[in-house]
Parts: sequence; structure tokens; C-alpha cells
Amino acid sequence: MTATPTRNSSAMPVPAPIAPPKVIRQRRMRPGLLGLAVLLIALGGLGAAFAITSVKATGEYLAVARSVPQGTTLTADDLATVQVAGGAGLASVPASQRGQVVGRRAAVTLMPGSLLTMSQLTDKPLLTAGQQQVALGLRANQVPARRLLPGDKVILVGTPEKDAPPAITRYDATVIDMALDRGNATVYLALRASDVAAVVLLAADDRIAVVLVPGA
Repeated sequence: MTATPTRNSSAMPVPAPIAPPKVIRQRRMRPGLLGLAVLLIALGGLGAAFAITSVKATGEYLAVARSVPQGTTLTADDLATVQVAGGAGLASVPASQRGQVVGRRAAVTLMPGSLLTMSQLTDKPLLTAGQQQVALGLRANQVPARRLLPGDKVILVGTPEKDAPPAITRYDATVIDMALDRGNATVYLALRASDVAAVVLLAADDRIAVVLVPGA
């Protein structure tokens, strides 16, 4: 009798073959893209640093509060205090120097709303060595401009006496100040000391005309 082999039901199952691991290929970053990324990061850092520096540089500066004609002495009412961000590199006058500005004269006409700089001011006297100051009383039609400003250059023209031979004389002068009163004007002028006597005599006889020099 032939023996038939029997299957052992308790035998362990044979494990399935293990698949080999997949190899993931790493992407290579292009050198150009890497350099661009580094540049963008650097620019972002510089921008942030600039913004922080600008905020820290905010300060108070002097501005012109109202129109100030050339040659006019500045007063406290002519100035205002404003805050300026990033003004450290400007030539503007810090508000802390207000006391050094009041009392100085405007070298140019100052416009309201503009920042004040020291180059717009002067301490030079209008009456220099060898000059003397005189005051001329003028009617409205004798004043060559609606308003003569300190520092304006004028020519005083002396006219001859009635029935006298024509003899016109002229004298150079600089306006120191001007005052208005009911349509009449008093003009304060700086003259050469040697011209003062002649100008006073001409003014007393009402034989003098004031001419404003172009571009003065």
C-alpha cells in the first residue's frame, strides 16, 4: 500500500519577497536661482534697516510760518516747528537753534511752508564802514516801488533849481528800512559819508528822486 503525504496545517507561510526601496533623486538648484535668492534676502534686510534708521532720524526742524521779505529781521512769529523723518542729512535748522535764528535778517525772501537753512540768513550789517544813515520823507508818488526792502539798491537823482542851468547829480544808496504812514513813506538810507550833506540839501528843497536799481 502506498503512503500518501499529508499537508501539515500548522506549517508557517512563506513570506513574500521585499521590494527594493525607491531612490528619490534630489533636485539640483541652479546657481543663478540661488544667487537671486541671496540677493533678494539681502535687499530685504537693507530695506528694513533703512526704514528703521529713517524712523530713528525723525527730528524737529524750523520752517517758515509766513512770508519774510529779503532783508527783514526774523521774529519768533515768523517760525514754526515741524517734524521731519530722515532729516539728519538735511541742511535744515534744528528747532533747538531757534534762539540763534531770531534777530537775524533774511538774505533772500523766505516762503511760508519751506524749511529754513542757515544759508538763507545773514548777519552782515547794511550800514558799512564809511557810510552814514539818512531819512528821506517821500510822498506816495515818489516811492519807486510799493515796498522798498532792506538791502535794495537805489539811486538818488538831484534835479536842478528852477531857472538854473541843467545840472543833474546822482548818489548811490542802500535801503535800511521803510515806514509807511497814511500814504507817505519814510525811507532810511545808507549813503557814503561824503554824499550826506548834498542829499540832505536836495531833500530839503524837494529836488530829489529815488530810482530803484533793476535786480536789487
